[in-house]
Amino acid sequence: MKNNINLRHIEAFRAVMLSGSVVGAAELLSVTQPGVSRTIGLLELRLGYPLFHRKGRRLVATAEAEALYREVEQIYGGIERIAQVAQDLRHHRAGALKVAVLPALAQWLVPDVLAKFMAERPQVTVFLQSLPSRQIAELVSTRQFEVGVIELPLARAGVHVAPLPSGDMVAVLPARHRLVDRSEIGLAELASERLILPSQHSYVRYQIDDSFNQRGLAAQVVAETPTSSIACALAAAGAGIALVSRWVPTPISDPRCVVRPLQERIQSQYGVVTPSNHPSMVLASEFSELLALRMAQ
Repeated sequence: MKNNINLRHIEAFRAVMLSGSVVGAAELLSVTQPGVSRTIGLLELRLGYPLFHRKGRRLVATAEAEALYREVEQIYGGIERIAQVAQDLRHHRAGALKVAVLPALAQWLVPDVLAKFMAERPQVTVFLQSLPSRQIAELVSTRQFEVGVIELPLARAGVHVAPLPSGDMVAVLPARHRLVDRSEIGLAELASERLILPSQHSYVRYQIDDSFNQRGLAAQVVAETPTSSIACALAAAGAGIALVSRWVPTPISDPRCVVRPLQERIQSQYGVVTPSNHPSMVLASEFSELLALRMAQ
């Protein structure tokens, strides 16, 4: 039997997945409950396998249904994107913007810039998600996000990379640490301290290790993490001294820790990625410019 699946089947299936029941799906679609049941039954018949287990009035999705749902959501995401693009073409300051940002800048910097961006564009809606840099580049290359903020260097086909102003690395110390009275801290002083550093696969970790090695020093690393906010939390809890970009600690200081600049200049580098071979959306370009201006201050 051919798998003759049409849009009506997909709509009913998606509605059941979203609501978890035939009753909820019927309400979402403004149709009768028997109509939804018949459509789902016909879809299962044409597919040749069940999509749901019946438990009273609830429907529990099978593994096959979960896999199918992921594909369906990509289709609906594409439809939503078409509507967003149409709005942006008509209203340069209205519409929607999907932004992906690496965790290091997701705590306050990018939200702070987006707040200003949205205040100047009251009709714009924003979807913001925190993801690893490589995943961001992949999603932007397939145009699932209009713009991404990543850590450099990063090479990925399908995206255009625009560097952002660099940021110096800083030391985050427990509030009662013996070095908190220093206005700045040198690597020689840090060599004997318990350090919390970025994970070894990151370029900024390479820069940190190289700076220690050039001075004949060996860092005493007690913890590694790819997430800078976790490094700060560990420092605040007294686990050691964290080295992170200056954009990571929030402007409203945690009383459990203090932030001090380094004597040696070690810089973190970030960039904005947008889909290549395609003109940037007006909203994406304006957000990127505003972020660059903020980081240049």
